[in-house]
Amino acid sequence: MAGIVSYGSYVPYRRLKRAAIAEVLGVPATKGERSVASFDEDSVSMAVEAVRDALRNAHGSPVQALFFGTTTPPYGEKLNAAIVAAASSLPAEIRAADLTGSVRAGLSAVLQAADAVGAGVSQAVAAAADCRLGAPEGKAEQANGDAAVAFVIGSNNVIAEIEASASLTREFLDSWRAPGERFAHSWEERFALTQAYAPLLGQIIQKVLERAKVAPSELAKVVLDVPNPRAIDEVARRMKLEPAKLADSLALTVGQTGAAHAGLMLANTLPAAKPGDRILVASVADGADAMVLRVTPAAASYKPARSVGGMIESKGDVSYGNYLKWREILPTEPPRRPDPERPAGPPMFRAERWKFGFVGSRCTACGTPQLPPQRVCVKCRAFDKMEPYSFADRSGRVATFTLDRLAYSLNPPTVNVVIDFEGGGRFLCEMTDCEPDKVAIGDQVEMTFRRLFTADGVHNYFWKARPKR
Repeated sequence: MAGIVSYGSYVPYRRLKRAAIAEVLGVPATKGERSVASFDEDSVSMAVEAVRDALRNAHGSPVQALFFGTTTPPYGEKLNAAIVAAASSLPAEIRAADLTGSVRAGLSAVLQAADAVGAGVSQAVAAAADCRLGAPEGKAEQANGDAAVAFVIGSNNVIAEIEASASLTREFLDSWRAPGERFAHSWEERFALTQAYAPLLGQIIQKVLERAKVAPSELAKVVLDVPNPRAIDEVARRMKLEPAKLADSLALTVGQTGAAHAGLMLANTLPAAKPGDRILVASVADGADAMVLRVTPAAASYKPARSVGGMIESKGDVSYGNYLKWREILPTEPPRRPDPERPAGPPMFRAERWKFGFVGSRCTACGTPQLPPQRVCVKCRAFDKMEPYSFADRSGRVATFTLDRLAYSLNPPTVNVVIDFEGGGRFLCEMTDCEPDKVAIGDQVEMTFRRLFTADGVHNYFWKARPKR
């Protein structure tokens, strides 16, 4: 039976307090804070973080498929999943697809991955990520959040079996965004709540529980992802669910993360699950998807590479002004420097493993790691005696650094660091997600996949260092 083999999640380092938004705009403030993708992050870079974490605990069978769900793809016409696959060092011989157009895409990706495993694929990755953008003074600006999640789906070493799944698709107008628009529009809330969300949620739960032959009282946890949380309250009353069985919505700490939200709530729930527990997951938007999971004994010894709770605690504030600049909502004066040139396709293609996978080389004659990849060893001068050597998952320490206040950045100053990697290798790169005045020689860092800049519609991705989270 197909199920979850491993999972990874990602919550950006930056947080925007909702009170800070209200103070500037003079609107009522809701409680808590929302997660904010940094100026050099997008849905693809966040998905890479989650996928790489999920793959750390997925051993044995090769990954043969990748499904990426998002409503905020960096490219409208180009396979975003291909970038995720390359940066995650997945093999070229995989099926990859983008799922978009609805916040239901994340759970749909999980179900498609399960279907692929049922059809004979050894393992499939389902990833979801969103950078949620709301217009200033609107409810969505405060309610939304940015995050990513990924699940490796397989049939061996499963920690949570998918006992049953169900889907419904209904056409109704509630939230929409036309091509070229930045902000989504919403219809009147009462219509969606009474005519769509609450009825659909009730129908999909009834259908999936019937297929799983499980009574509501047998559920240990219920993960419900609905754009209008009042629908959850209504259905929970009908099902007579105890409030303790409802999973944390993460509304106060992260926000509503779109396509990633159902999966992120599930990833936050799984660490506390016990063997034999049944978990219901449902997501409603333009219809509904749902599944019932049964936690297996293998879950007792499973530890995620990083927990949702740990990343929620690892944070730093961003001002509302910087948030508006990062999202290009607030126009700013451009730098008095030439615009960056558009990255060229041929060199990116030739250097795919280095640029996207951060794979260097190691000399087979003397064992010296080096990056970028070389043909001649910098130590023993051996020629063409190299093997691929990944630096993406290796930690390092700051050997020296500079703060550049002249280089253009949406988050000045630019922090440039020289990193000494554990096991060997030295590299000069930018440092992100840090407080510049607190950077010090000897700080432990890890590598992260980021977007350096965008020129003529082409996103230039590469790797930066960040303080270890």
